[in-house]
Amino acid sequence: MMRGVDFWRLDAEPVQPHSPRILHSDDEANRVILLALPAGERLSEHQVHEHALVAVLDGEVVIRAGAQEERLSAQALVHFKPAERHEVQAVSDARLLLCLAPWPGPGHPSRID
Repeated sequence: MMRGVDFWRLDAEPVQPHSPRILHSDDEANRVILLALPAGERLSEHQVHEHALVAVLDGEVVIRAGAQEERLSAQALVHFKPAERHEVQAVSDARLLLCLAPWPGPGHPSRID
């Protein structure tokens, strides 16, 4: 029996709009979050203290970061550097996987740097 390995079937994991689901979180390593973003809704411009990887699992989104704007669908992956401001808007119902590393990042309110 394998120990210490976590597996998720992302196509079958339940997640509801406005209720992100934390799949994994550990101190100073990473946080993995599954999000459901209904068509027309958006995550307003924001930033995080960590490197952020966003994978589009289902649906279509528009991602804006500074002067850049990209329309992405399933199988797309985006990397945001720490403190990079960005916005995500769902063109159609979308499921996103967000990975933050390291968690929490330098400057995060929960850390004493």
